[in-house]
Amino acid sequence: NLTNDWEDYLAVKHFSVEGQLEFKSIVFVPKRPPFDLFETRKKRANVKLYVRRVFITDDCEELVPEWLNFVRGIVDSEDLPLNISREMLQQNKILRVIRKNLVKKCIELFNEIAEKKEDFDKFYEAFGKNIKYGIHEDSTNRTKLAELLRFHSTKSGAEMTSFKDYVTRMKENQKEIYFITGETKKAVESAPFVEGLKRKGYEVLFMVDPIDEYMVQQLKEYDGKKLVNITKEGLKLDETEEEKKKAEETKKANENLCKVVKDILGDKVEKVVISNRLVDSPCVLVTGEFGPCATYMVSKKTLEINPDHAIVTELRKKADADKNDKTVKDLVWLLFDTALLASGFSLEEPGGFAQRIHRMIKLGLSIEDTESDRVMGDDDLPPLESEEASAADEGSRMEEVD
Repeated sequence: NLTNDWEDYLAVKHFSVEGQLEFKSIVFVPKRPPFDLFETRKKRANVKLYVRRVFITDDCEELVPEWLNFVRGIVDSEDLPLNISREMLQQNKILRVIRKNLVKKCIELFNEIAEKKEDFDKFYEAFGKNIKYGIHEDSTNRTKLAELLRFHSTKSGAEMTSFKDYVTRMKENQKEIYFITGETKKAVESAPFVEGLKRKGYEVLFMVDPIDEYMVQQLKEYDGKKLVNITKEGLKLDETEEEKKKAEETKKANENLCKVVKDILGDKVEKVVISNRLVDSPCVLVTGEFGPCATYMVSKKTLEINPDHAIVTELRKKADADKNDKTVKDLVWLLFDTALLASGFSLEEPGGFAQRIHRMIKLGLSIEDTESDRVMGDDDLPPLESEEASAADEGSRMEEVD
């Protein structure tokens, strides 16, 4: 058995190359990945090298790139010497030409698989990570491999879509391809980042594979259209002159609130700005355009606030009336913590977040703070209101928070 596989292959390709050098080859794509597909220490025995039908080695790393380690097959060369050593293999020009042709034929085979949807779904589920790894590593074939990528999106439903299909659905003046990275499809499709784009009718691709974040750093564009991560700052959407004018007025009206929030949060955020991507959420945290994603807590964060949200509107009124209001600081920290969670970050201080939630629950239930609560409370977080406040006032404040 050539491949030691107990199942039939998913696809096979037999070809021969003639010209300045001659070799024959047959390559197989298995139906499922081996359990040790990405095990770096294992002996590579995927493509066996023969010279004039004499077996030479099954451990030739120069024959196929690492991202093609799932392909099985044989190469029979007519030009390599029978007594070739491992050292000679590493420096052999003939082997480099064979490798180039093998990669080319493998990509052709993958495109043939893509013509049958059911087969390609199996292939992509099993070896999609290898294709993405190839995009990261193989600059020569990056564009060809990008045609094989598939993602869920805000418009694809249960099916996955390709870049090619995405482009056909782009809006008339849309010049960029929008995507969002995250841990799961369910998490990203309900993320606050997509609210504004969905309202304007833009399609957003969901990249939820851990390798996606690294892959798009190398891919950067498709068909001349730049790939834009909507979780990064600096997102630009088409606006009419009226919308631009309104945005400037909104920015000016909220300058004081942005300053107050930044003063409260300190170095937890780099800056506080008005958002153009939010619809239903009060705020969101974004990272720098060229910075790491949300999985890295060291990344610099910008807090974007939604000026049209009821919570932000009431918070602005309180901040304008008295920036030292005892409720403002607590509410700002609570908004920051919830924005951390909604934006895919981890809480830096879960204990402090729990305390603030408990304080809000007590406020809603008209429960006064006990002496022990005041002792255990964070000194940086003053009580929401004096204990003499009436229950009616407390109920009113809870409605503002809602």
